[in-house]
Amino acid sequence: MRKITALIAGIALLGSLTACAGGSSVNGCTPVVSSGQASSVVSATGKLGTAPKVSFPTPLYSKTTQKSVLIAGHGQPIQNGQPVVVDATILNATSGAVLQQTTYSATGGSLLTAGPSSFPAVSEGLRCATVGSRLAIIGSPKDSHQGQANPTNGVKKNDSFIYVIDVKKAFLAKANGADQVPQNGMPAVVTTANGTPGITVPHTTPPKTAQVEVLKQGSGAKLTNGHFAVVQYTGVSWTDNTVFDSTWSTHQASVVQIGSQSLSAGLSKALLGKRVGSQVLAVLPAKDATVADGSGKAPAGATVIYIVDILGVAQ
Repeated sequence: MRKITALIAGIALLGSLTACAGGSSVNGCTPVVSSGQASSVVSATGKLGTAPKVSFPTPLYSKTTQKSVLIAGHGQPIQNGQPVVVDATILNATSGAVLQQTTYSATGGSLLTAGPSSFPAVSEGLRCATVGSRLAIIGSPKDSHQGQANPTNGVKKNDSFIYVIDVKKAFLAKANGADQVPQNGMPAVVTTANGTPGITVPHTTPPKTAQVEVLKQGSGAKLTNGHFAVVQYTGVSWTDNTVFDSTWSTHQASVVQIGSQSLSAGLSKALLGKRVGSQVLAVLPAKDATVADGSGKAPAGATVIYIVDILGVAQ
């Protein structure tokens, strides 16, 4: 499987959402972004999961971010905090030029988390959609590129963007497994309502060998070597109790491959065999926390603590 990619990297700076007022509730979910005159004139032909032929009158402009549903999906509405795999075609609404497009392969796509983020036009637009939907979103200049021109990509300061989004798959928003009895001597973990963990480190010497504890026991698929796991995590240094990395703070879940060089051997071993829906606590000495390809963020030479929510398996 292709590694799931980040969407719209390098096109433009992305601003805060100034969406139009939310629409009516759908199965108990009230959308932040609703339909409007601009989004309603966008059409996209072709089967879901294939690159669409997008049509709209140019130039098209909107002061607010709007969303229309072109193909209705199925299942429960996507809630705030849920990671979602999408295919996307992004166009300049003034010129109609394609700015970016995913591969539309069966195993590819981009991972976004519904709700507030640095990519609000789409992440907020995903809320209350369903898997199998195709959405037409028009992002205001502010929401699309902070109203700043980007000559490299032919973007002018007043250009809106069109996003045609195919919703391929959705995952848990947080670990939902059964609480387990905590082990003595391990860091204490509490979570907020949305799943963000808070960690208290014991005032003791850190262990010399890796320690793993399941805090919530999920009942979903079991992770095996090579799996691409969708996760939320926080990493903390044992020495000074500081957070050095957290997906919760960026409001964007991540995809990690079990057993790959982009994941430390200690964390791969800690997650191997664990089930979707689980929350895993891993205490890793420096030798187990080192990432082979050099991409790790853990402080050099430090014992680190990871809290990982396993939200799903991309493949």
